Amino acid sequence: MKLRLELGPFAAAVADAARALPARPPAPVLAALRLDAAAGQLTVAAFDYEVSAQATLAADITKAGSVLVPGRLLSDITRTVKGKNPVDLELVGPRLVLTSGSIRYTLHTLPLEEYPSLPKLGDASGTVTGSELGQAVAQVAVAAGHDDTLPILTGIHLTTTDGKLTLAATDRYRFAVRTIDFTSTSGIADGQAVVPAKALLDSAKMLAGAGQIDLALPTSQGVLGMAGPSRSTTMRALEGQLPNYKSLWPTDFTATAVVDRDELTAAVKRVALVADRSTPVQLHFAQDALTLTAGSGDDAQARDRVDAAFDTETGAPLTVAFNPTFLLDGLGAIDVDAVKFSIVAPTKPAVITGVGKDGKDLGEGALEYLLMPVRLPN
Repeated sequence: MKLRLELGPFAAAVADAARALPARPPAPVLAALRLDAAAGQLTVAAFDYEVSAQATLAADITKAGSVLVPGRLLSDITRTVKGKNPVDLELVGPRLVLTSGSIRYTLHTLPLEEYPSLPKLGDASGTVTGSELGQAVAQVAVAAGHDDTLPILTGIHLTTTDGKLTLAATDRYRFAVRTIDFTSTSGIADGQAVVPAKALLDSAKMLAGAGQIDLALPTSQGVLGMAGPSRSTTMRALEGQLPNYKSLWPTDFTATAVVDRDELTAAVKRVALVADRSTPVQLHFAQDALTLTAGSGDDAQARDRVDAAFDTETGAPLTVAFNPTFLLDGLGAIDVDAVKFSIVAPTKPAVITGVGKDGKDLGEGALEYLLMPVRLPN
């Protein structure tokens, strides 16, 4: 194998493929990146039996071939090397020689025959826009769980129906839902899958620049595939389903409050300084104001205040307590100027949504963040 390519595109391809490298590879070859040079292109790939990623770029190929090299090391090299010099790759015996200007690296290779075959993408179910998918996954992923003993809660549920792709995630304490446009290309309008949130987040970042992404929902092999013009990825779906969020969503609210998102975020961070993991931040809603408190008794205490447009059926003030980390996650995911709290009761889940500059809801498809309150002692 012998070829020449541009440093920038090569570094980007290596970085994107390296997203699929496992933190603790079950076998040494799975810590490697596979380089395949043929037909004027270099393909960089990684696979750990659960997630695969492939990135392609143009290359001036003198001799086609394939090689397996240490993935983290190659990623570190391409990230560190700077300049406008092209990169030359040449397989010399059992070593891959990388040269760029005055810089030269000699890397050991791993046995290609021990590397597993990459999974196939499958037929596309439909298409989505890369930027929309990237934003939606980032917004929803904050609500996914991190407890590996409950793997289904570490996933994001994808559902396609009626020209829409709905993404949902929950860790039992909050539930995030977002819907984007989906164009069916298979004749099968509806489908669903639960895939690992981290893998989907990494894949969506890799494909965010694609104008169109082909989405292949799992078939009998249980693999979700996504492909853009020069990037593709697969991930194994999780077994099971998340709870139906529609059955959990409250529809009748007794109070609403609209607050500037940045002001509220800053206030929560300030009062949360005195709150440990078991201490909630209390939100005291009253006419034209929201007062935030944390801490009690002999512990440190904090109080802050921000403006709020509070509307309630009873006219009485209302106090709701939330885990500050979960609240900040939701505020961070709602990327607009103001947020609206829709509240049933202090002990019932509240829905947090974004509000436009005109004070109106953002409409169907925008992120909805359902957050369980923390029960306060009587």
